[in-house]
Amino acid sequence: MFTAQELKQLPLFDSVPQDTLEKLAGKTADVRLCEGEWLIREGETPFFYVILEGAVEVVKEINGREEVLREFKAPDFFGEVPIFLGAPSLASVQAKKPSRILRLSSLQLKYLVDKVPEASALIMKTLSDRLTAIQEFARDAPGIRAMVVGSRYDVDCREIRAFLTSNRIPYAWVDRDREPERIPSCLKERASEGPAVVVDQEICLSESPTVRDVAQALGYQTSPKSDGYDVVIVGAGPAGLAAGVYGASEGLRSLVVERAAVGGQAGTSSRIENYLGFPNGISGDELSDRAQKQAARFGAEIVVTREVTNIHPLTEGGYCIEMDGGDRVNTRCVVLATGVDWRRLEAEGIDRLRGRGVLYGASRMEAGSVVGKDVFIVGGGNSAGQAAMFFSSYARSVTVLVRGAGLKLTMSSYLIEQIAHRKNITVEPYTEVVSVGGDNALQTVCTVTRGEGQRERPAHALFIMIGADANTEWLPPQLMRDERGYVCTGRDLPENSCGNRQPYLLETNLPGFFCVGDVRHDSIKRVSSSVGEGSMAIAFVHQYLAMKAKEQEQALALV
Repeated sequence: MFTAQELKQLPLFDSVPQDTLEKLAGKTADVRLCEGEWLIREGETPFFYVILEGAVEVVKEINGREEVLREFKAPDFFGEVPIFLGAPSLASVQAKKPSRILRLSSLQLKYLVDKVPEASALIMKTLSDRLTAIQEFARDAPGIRAMVVGSRYDVDCREIRAFLTSNRIPYAWVDRDREPERIPSCLKERASEGPAVVVDQEICLSESPTVRDVAQALGYQTSPKSDGYDVVIVGAGPAGLAAGVYGASEGLRSLVVERAAVGGQAGTSSRIENYLGFPNGISGDELSDRAQKQAARFGAEIVVTREVTNIHPLTEGGYCIEMDGGDRVNTRCVVLATGVDWRRLEAEGIDRLRGRGVLYGASRMEAGSVVGKDVFIVGGGNSAGQAAMFFSSYARSVTVLVRGAGLKLTMSSYLIEQIAHRKNITVEPYTEVVSVGGDNALQTVCTVTRGEGQRERPAHALFIMIGADANTEWLPPQLMRDERGYVCTGRDLPENSCGNRQPYLLETNLPGFFCVGDVRHDSIKRVSSSVGEGSMAIAFVHQYLAMKAKEQEQALALV
């Protein structure tokens, strides 16, 4: 706790009347930090700070990486900018050395400004100087981290762009065939016809780099740091990220392995409007980005662009996780959160034109390619509805093709209402795609509608979202699945199927092997339920590990 005498020694408070000082001293927070400890994180509720001892660094994430912007030391003050702008904290602040800091709330700061003209003048002058500095920073900050050069129909190039988009990495896209003058000099003499990437204007990946090559150049972790973990989470969609957050925050050595980009299918959603706590909605990639940062700050390892190819039980207990590229790690528990793959549409020409106007899912990066064009979406679920709303802001027309009677049975009512008010969105019930046509790219879509027959229309993009299938053939053969490949857990398993006991609610028939999210049998296909299952799974992991520890103690007692 501060005393009025201590505050009086600070330049900001030397002209503050004694009675006002005593009021402030009795109500301000006395924050003491160790070296490396965070004072506040970007996006949190702002406070006003005055440093009495030590020093702190202002850290901000810029284009996917953290950078130190400046240092504050005694008797500096800061934090007035977001308070007076009515914004959350604009950056994070970390102790550079052991520090003691006075913290005022926004109400206390405004009280100080109202009651003490001298303090108000100093704070307002500093506010003005810092706003000018922010303007200069915004003007000089680099706009992109990567430049991608390639063909718009190159599958590898599309995957790289999708990875950058999903991870919110700002990048420039250069069509090699249409904009040869924009190709960087370091790439003009390259022999390969595949994609090329320049990272941070320094790293030139010229020989058809993979997504993993790009991830490594950007500083992402692509290999595990240890040989053993308490829990390995396979998949970094909402369920996997939730498991990573709760596992690491509760002291478990946690590894999350993702074959592509963090977020899964939910990460491609342009707007999730029914997720608790976000009254104005939130995009899938933003939600995933926040969850990834949260998991990492608690200490979870997140490895991207690595596919788990095999999981097999160990004789001494636990599991061995094998990844593409040869890496292996052992774990005491597994949480399977791989999600599902888009179901393939059986129609003439679909496979031939895939990636050339025919796409599964709807990434936000496709917005620029549909401006002023005619777009078709196949599907009647929430993903299709969100895509229709998103693309309607860019395309000339969006036509939603639904095999059934309409959207009421498959789509949330809020999306149905929004679609009904968009003049350039048309919903066609009882309609299926028969074929698609085009030489090098999609040009036409042929559909058949019940009672109306067949017709062919011009089309520039066809997004397919007709449900999903579980890809679980690679999992251990003894793992119980339903007839469609979805993994059975808890009450869906036969009695005593997990050794000599009933499995936990989200546990499979393999002890310590849990399954959450869309890949689980009879799951609810919603982001919120996936997050809930991922969180619950960690509670069951703790119960399982406690049970195993007790069994081990009993076994030792008998020796």
